[in-house]
Amino acid sequence: MSPVIEIENLSKSYTRSVKLPGLAGALKAFLGTRKETVQAVKDLSFRIQAGEATGLIGENGAGKSTTMKMLTGILMPTDGKLTVLGRRPWSERRKLALDIGVVFGQRPQLLWDIPVRETFDLLRVMYRIPQTLYRETYGAAIKLLEMEPLMKVPVRQLSLGQRMRCDLAAAFLHAPKIAFLDEPTIGLDVFAKDQARALIRHMREAFGCAVLLTTHDLKDITETCKRVILLDRGRLLFDGSLDAFEDRFAREHRLLADLEQAAPDGDRGAIEAEVIRLGGRVGSWDSKRIVLIYEDKRLAKSLTELLLSRLSVSDLSFEKPEIEAVVRRIYVNKNPVP
Repeated sequence: MSPVIEIENLSKSYTRSVKLPGLAGALKAFLGTRKETVQAVKDLSFRIQAGEATGLIGENGAGKSTTMKMLTGILMPTDGKLTVLGRRPWSERRKLALDIGVVFGQRPQLLWDIPVRETFDLLRVMYRIPQTLYRETYGAAIKLLEMEPLMKVPVRQLSLGQRMRCDLAAAFLHAPKIAFLDEPTIGLDVFAKDQARALIRHMREAFGCAVLLTTHDLKDITETCKRVILLDRGRLLFDGSLDAFEDRFAREHRLLADLEQAAPDGDRGAIEAEVIRLGGRVGSWDSKRIVLIYEDKRLAKSLTELLLSRLSVSDLSFEKPEIEAVVRRIYVNKNPVP
């Protein structure tokens, strides 16, 4: 099967003017700046298959938005190969537009002065969406995003969160083969974010829509994607499944046990020694709670049995590192994957 997105050694650079320090007067007017080349994306390669959901993550300036703009035809690459559905996006934008959906953060695609429903009707005509398909996609958006009260409201009267819900719905009305979603949940509250993620999952499952998603709320990715691509200064740091990402970078797990009563002093040392023998370690321990830390997920059962057999435990819970913390640590260590 041919990939719907194919990138090979993709690069994008641009030139900007930088002010020179220490110059004044007429000399500053002629020699006050110099040109500087900025490498936004460098030798980037990956492929995405039909129906695949991929999270594109990285710090500000990592090259995420630049990559998305090249994929949607807004920017032209400096070097390398790039095809989307077999087309070069920057030279075949009109043909490609019929098969992709796009959300770019706070840049609405809805018409400002007319009600949302009229914009949707216009999109139905522009994309030549069959009535049966439109009823499905429109109905899913209305239900999952609870948008019915917004349909008669002019876009300019909507809040940022309301506009984002409408923009996300608009991007999926024609059941695109690929959806490029750049910060699709910005401005949404916790409940609305869950609704947006539900719509993304539904469109993948119902219509086989591939998704490439960038976000600073990494729960968007853990809830909708199975693959992660991590960028740093335009270069690839990691490309693999979310499970592989967690296995490699988020190996530290925590077992939390709330205690009905403190352990006798004489037992504490023996329990700590047994935890170490099993392959874990004690992160903290007070009269109310003990926290065990371990890397091998298979240790959870034996560590749990140890605590239940030796201590008066009222409650148990398990935690794994938040993906945000993992990404921050990767950037600090600059730990690329070979």
